[in-house]
Amino acid sequence: MTRQRGIQRREFLKSAVAIGGTAAFSACVGREQVDVPKGPSKLSDLPERQHAWNSVLSTDDYGNTIVPRHHGLLFLNFNREGTPADSDRQAMETALQGIEHAYERSADGLLMTVGYSPAYFGRFEQSLPENVDLPMPKALAPFEDPKLDTPDTVVHLASDHSQVVLGAEEALKGNKDTLNGVDQPDATLTDAFEIADRRTGFVGKGLPAENDDVEGVPSDEIPEDSPLYMGFKSGFKNNQASEDRVSIQRGPFADGTTQHISHITLNLNQWYNQDSRYQRVAKMFCPHHAAEEAVEGTGNNLNTDTEMDKCKHAKDAAREEGVIGHSQKMSRVREDDKPIILRRDFDSTDGGQAGLHFLALQRQISDFVKTREAMNGTDLAEQSAVGQRNNNGILQYMNVTNRGNYLLPPRSLRALPPANPPSTKEENNAAA
Repeated sequence: MTRQRGIQRREFLKSAVAIGGTAAFSACVGREQVDVPKGPSKLSDLPERQHAWNSVLSTDDYGNTIVPRHHGLLFLNFNREGTPADSDRQAMETALQGIEHAYERSADGLLMTVGYSPAYFGRFEQSLPENVDLPMPKALAPFEDPKLDTPDTVVHLASDHSQVVLGAEEALKGNKDTLNGVDQPDATLTDAFEIADRRTGFVGKGLPAENDDVEGVPSDEIPEDSPLYMGFKSGFKNNQASEDRVSIQRGPFADGTTQHISHITLNLNQWYNQDSRYQRVAKMFCPHHAAEEAVEGTGNNLNTDTEMDKCKHAKDAAREEGVIGHSQKMSRVREDDKPIILRRDFDSTDGGQAGLHFLALQRQISDFVKTREAMNGTDLAEQSAVGQRNNNGILQYMNVTNRGNYLLPPRSLRALPPANPPSTKEENNAAA
């Protein structure tokens, strides 16, 4: 394949995922030319934790987990008044199992989660269990004014292959009778839901540079090997909470987790054209890393963590350096020297603009709020020459447009769960 044909192929694939539809899916199958492994005929061995992806994800040379390259988010509203019926639950579960039979549960196949918002649970007379922290979304900084997302349900689809994300979406909508050689059920998500929104994205080496033709991206500035628009890798192993740490430990939703999804637009023109490499490293990591040239390229040399033990305390850096690094601030939010949220975010060109879908998993939404407060660095700005946004990590390059909170139930309760179901796994399986 010539370089020009390769570029045309990549341009097509990125457009197809963003646009969606059966025609885009069919074209992706022809362009990607990959054999996607089928899912099992028996699904009972799949884990209860919907978010338990790490065991089936690849890792880099240092043991950092590599998330799938292509992502889709389907935001859905239950299309009836009142609470769901057993027939609604059965139809939804049947539709979800259809794509699980079609695709192996892996990055080479498909990874999926289904979550529910506080608005969904508000239709039940019973409240959520006391140990489930799921408040309505809100603005989390004095300088943001996001739209607060309140759809009933969000389905996250992820794969290394764009055709898989598109194929799963089309099957769930009832537009595919056969998927990856596997017959699909008559039941669909659209039997019980209306689609409120659809968002897409990507993460991985080379993908941001291939998606540099939208608003907010300076031409030819994105490093060719960067996995994210801002030019540095993330998801360092020691900067991620474990799946155990973010899982709910007891009660009817044990083995579930909470999920926060925000959409952020990025000002990459300012990031690349006004700031030097030195400034970008200082603001993303810390001034020490910039002065010592501790970050090579996108940061692969940092191995499994960002080495914040070599940086000054954020308060001292704010007062003495006039700059605080993003990672420097985030190092303040740890328990037993371990993070409390698990990030699985990805870049996006939704709306024709460079953006980021920040997707975080945590045991309680309050863990995310605490993390975001540290990122805001309001306390640091009040005690130094650092502004509320200027030289305060990467805040000045980001604008939060949407925020939403969701509960990811265990797999046995993922189809339209009640607010307070039976509390044992045996009872859950009987009720699902």
